[in-house]
Amino acid sequence: MGRKNDKSARHTGGFAVNDRTFDRRARQKTLAQAISLILGTSMLTPALAQEGEVVEEVIVSGIRESLNSSMELKRAAQGVVDGIVAEDIGKFPDTNLAESLQRISGVSIDRSAIGEGQRVTVRGVGPDFNLVLLNGRQMPTSSIQSTSASNSRAFDFANLASEAVAGVEVYKTSRSSTPTGGIGAVINIKTARPLDNPGLRTSLGLKSVIDESAQNLPKSLQGDDFTPEISGIYSDTFADDTFGIAVNASYQKRNSGFNQAAVGGGWRAFNGDENNWGTVAQPGQPGSERITNRPNADDTYSVPQDIGYSVNAIERTRTNGQLALQWRPMDSLTATLDYTYSENKIKTQRNELSVWFNFGPSSSTFTDGPVAAPLVYTELLPNANSDLSMGGAQFATKNENTSVGFNLGWKASDRLGFTFDYHDSSAESGADSPFGSNAVLGVAGFVRGDTTGDFRQDFPVISVKLPNGQTGINASQMTVTGSAFRNGYSRMDIKQAQLGGDFEFTDNSRLDFGVALTEMRNRTAFSTVQNDTWGSDVAFDPGAFPDELFRADTIRQYFDQISGSNNPNLFNDFFTFDFEKVRGVAASIRGEDRFSASKNFTTDRRVKEESQSAFVQFSQSFDTALPINAAVGLRYEKTDVGSNALVDARRGSAGPRTTS
Repeated sequence: MGRKNDKSARHTGGFAVNDRTFDRRARQKTLAQAISLILGTSMLTPALAQEGEVVEEVIVSGIRESLNSSMELKRAAQGVVDGIVAEDIGKFPDTNLAESLQRISGVSIDRSAIGEGQRVTVRGVGPDFNLVLLNGRQMPTSSIQSTSASNSRAFDFANLASEAVAGVEVYKTSRSSTPTGGIGAVINIKTARPLDNPGLRTSLGLKSVIDESAQNLPKSLQGDDFTPEISGIYSDTFADDTFGIAVNASYQKRNSGFNQAAVGGGWRAFNGDENNWGTVAQPGQPGSERITNRPNADDTYSVPQDIGYSVNAIERTRTNGQLALQWRPMDSLTATLDYTYSENKIKTQRNELSVWFNFGPSSSTFTDGPVAAPLVYTELLPNANSDLSMGGAQFATKNENTSVGFNLGWKASDRLGFTFDYHDSSAESGADSPFGSNAVLGVAGFVRGDTTGDFRQDFPVISVKLPNGQTGINASQMTVTGSAFRNGYSRMDIKQAQLGGDFEFTDNSRLDFGVALTEMRNRTAFSTVQNDTWGSDVAFDPGAFPDELFRADTIRQYFDQISGSNNPNLFNDFFTFDFEKVRGVAASIRGEDRFSASKNFTTDRRVKEESQSAFVQFSQSFDTALPINAAVGLRYEKTDVGSNALVDARRGSAGPRTTS
């Protein structure tokens, strides 16, 4: 559909060039065709309206009309409103809707571990304070955290592919007709309706993706080199455009990865004159001679809790689909039934090499104060029997969203219209693995002696002294230590009925009104099965885990683009392993229940909200030198909230010393 620009030209005869006569109408037709080709529009052939008069009609469509639609949305809106429509979304290589939204001024996004957009911030207000609508309906949200129950209501736009969306409206200021709850913004996602674009419309998109980040991983963690992205839409109308059906679907799979060198456990900060566990030796104390450029008494300094290198493989599979049915038995009545579905599965596998500092005797060199950090920090372990950790992890989650809605629009007269809308929607997030949403295995060889962290370049270099006579790590020395199998769950259900109407007093003034009833049920839950045997597990005899479970590898090759990774003192060797196989051996020795996630949640929070709302809003447009749109309104909201919770009253123990 496009905007029509009508232009009339009265025929005034011909003119002669080189003894040939040309009709002015032919020249106008040629010019219109040229403009049509340049602008990407379609042109209707001129037709005689009456004798001697030519009427030409140009229909503007495609990207040009898309830009016009976006401008009209901003121009006609009350308050500060921005938006994008299908052509705007489609012309960018966005992987999901969050990345499309960041192209709107005032909207920024945060990204997940794989680098894709996830949640949005509007005008500096965080994701938890934005309200998301789908075709004007409040959408449920769900999310899970790694090590605790989630308390977030932020909408995850990574669940939605851009191909499935017809447009997005971002209301940055409040109006009485807009639902409350969006402190930052109210974001309305619009999907395709067949009767809005009559006729047959089809599209099929095929794409293959090569993510080079997955190629910088151990071969055992790399997935397929090529991953597919398929999308399609079918829309058609029948029976003189009184019935329509629209179906769209998309499937996207992506393998990616990242490697990380970090002080994952954080830094412990001390005052320069503090004498405590973890502090460096004070002047006159044993070991004080091993401290170079000691922090002054009034300085603050820090020491690392640990240093670790990890390699991480991520597999993301996103499936979207929507069905919309419309029936318009008469011009004044339109019924719409639609169903929307989205699923986003993310699986992460991790292997790592890490060292954990116990703040024993040490030697160190510090930067200058008043805030000092170690350039080199060495913990002295002369017995060389501490744990050299090579843990692993598997995170597997699934986010699923469904929405069924019915809408009935009735134009009672030329000036009065009514709309009834009802939907039942849900969002659910949980584990996509029998081992839970976040599973960690501590694996170690007890062969670590003096351990140094060198922070003088971008890459923190770990150096480890092995026992006398040992020149490398040995698979026969590896054993499972501690473990944690965490299970997160979140679900929100929303049922909402809305009745609205509008009355046009004149062409420039109207009254909008409506009422709504909303019921929201929200649940977040969490459980942990944890073995706090991070130092060692006496249940595992030496040799309990077959050597072939562990694959020898080297660290430097995964960080060779970072300054300092070529340091010859780097402890370069580590083992990767298949998480499920090593877990299976441990479970066969200690028991399956010790190495599996539990569905008996120890934290379980439930909230029920029942809301009633009503609004009335009067709008007036003024055709002055500068067009003005004004609105005044009143909104009433009442919400009853009931909650109950099951909370684990036990004090938490020290966390795992491996990936979390």
